[in-house]
Amino acid sequence: MACHSSEPNFLKNFQIPHYIIVPESKAENIEINCDAPMCPVLVFVNSKSGGQLGGDLLKTYRTLLNEKQVFDLGEEAPDKVLRRIYGNFEKLKLQGDQFAVKIMESLKLIVAGGDGTAGWLLGVVCDLKLSHPPPIATVPLGTGNNLPFSFGWGKKNPGTDQHSVESFLHQVLKAKEMKIDNWHILMRMRAPKQGSCDPIAPLELPHSLHAFHRVSETDELNMEGCHTFRGGFWNYFSMGMDAQISYAFHSERKLHPEKFKNQLVNQSTYAKLGCTQGWFLAPLFHPPSRNIAHIAKVKIMEAHGQWKDLHIPSSIRSIVCLNLPSFSGGLNPWGTPNGKKRHERGLTPPFVDDGLLEVVGFRDAWHGLALLAPNGHGRRLAQAHRIRFEFHKGAADHTYMRIDGEPWKQPLPVDDDTVVVEISHLGQVNMLATRDCRSKSVHDDPSTPHHDDVEEVDSEDEDSITDEFRKFGAADTFKIPDEVDLSHLS
Repeated sequence: MACHSSEPNFLKNFQIPHYIIVPESKAENIEINCDAPMCPVLVFVNSKSGGQLGGDLLKTYRTLLNEKQVFDLGEEAPDKVLRRIYGNFEKLKLQGDQFAVKIMESLKLIVAGGDGTAGWLLGVVCDLKLSHPPPIATVPLGTGNNLPFSFGWGKKNPGTDQHSVESFLHQVLKAKEMKIDNWHILMRMRAPKQGSCDPIAPLELPHSLHAFHRVSETDELNMEGCHTFRGGFWNYFSMGMDAQISYAFHSERKLHPEKFKNQLVNQSTYAKLGCTQGWFLAPLFHPPSRNIAHIAKVKIMEAHGQWKDLHIPSSIRSIVCLNLPSFSGGLNPWGTPNGKKRHERGLTPPFVDDGLLEVVGFRDAWHGLALLAPNGHGRRLAQAHRIRFEFHKGAADHTYMRIDGEPWKQPLPVDDDTVVVEISHLGQVNMLATRDCRSKSVHDDPSTPHHDDVEEVDSEDEDSITDEFRKFGAADTFKIPDEVDLSHLS
């Protein structure tokens, strides 16, 4: 492959030679003085996301780039791809191939799919602990698209034609790198006296949460007589009525997948379910026994210190632990606390790399609609380095939970046992962000403007009625089972 550095060809910035991607192929005779591509990329597409869009996008990328650097996640898992390619990088490095070294050091990843698909790839990169972990750009192909929206890639499904793809690649070329916190979630429950716990019927866990014995039989966090699950997330963990709506949506989509081929239709269906499930009339449809304070004791650790109890107001029906400033399709439940709250309560803006989760509570959908108003936010409960939920026997026999858009119906104790959910900081991965992204880093220049930098107007009582209407892996931890329908990873 001869050097054509003088040839004005935009796509050359992204293309990777065949011999680097396919280890068994013959090494190409690349001139020593030939510049490596400025922005070599590996592209992962969930061809089942976004209806027909995923398949169309796959074809366009394969037409514009070396087709061997574009992967269909329905055919090959990302951990296998990255293990193979990075293994080849190391082999070529030992052979003195400086061109391959340059490719490895400047490599970037593009993932097209829903938040579940993007989280899958992030988990793989985190678990593989690569010598040069590549930063990741996300193409929004799901329903909520919180991850792409948080880093400036938009939330609407993109065009799949050549012009749209080249426009996206142009953004990738100019994108900046940002760190993002990775959160580990552990769930432990007493093993049933009879029957199996693989899975616990009727428990349908999200793909990123798996039983320990699938990970390691000797895991030190396992406990005798209990079944323990763990996984990870980047955007949020939520519990309560918002997760109940999400569960109803996913259940409906499993029954009638043919009705969920369009992003606008999906979003309108979601809104309708919010009404039929009683989220807008929560005091009538949602019994107090399911309110967060009635079913769980919550403890937080603000820094590397001691656990302390977190008071949850009795009216809170939904609690969200946020890492990114985007929830439910782009809303920001934490907002930007004003100077008084920062001083009195020690609150900060929602940085994505500060090792803290923002814990927000909602009473009902009307409270949530406050997010649509200027400076609107939910009930700020805490910022925590770790958070722990303890569920004991009570009036409710189940609740609903979700991780990064994937919900499940969680059974609660019926005897004198305890269900524990604990979330803790695990590490960080590299993301690609556009210059005007809404996510903030603790390392940002204070003079850099952000979309959400306008402080809220101070309010003495966040629960007041007037305020309510004024504001609204590579490791098995992250591995997606072979039998999973990837169209549900949105």
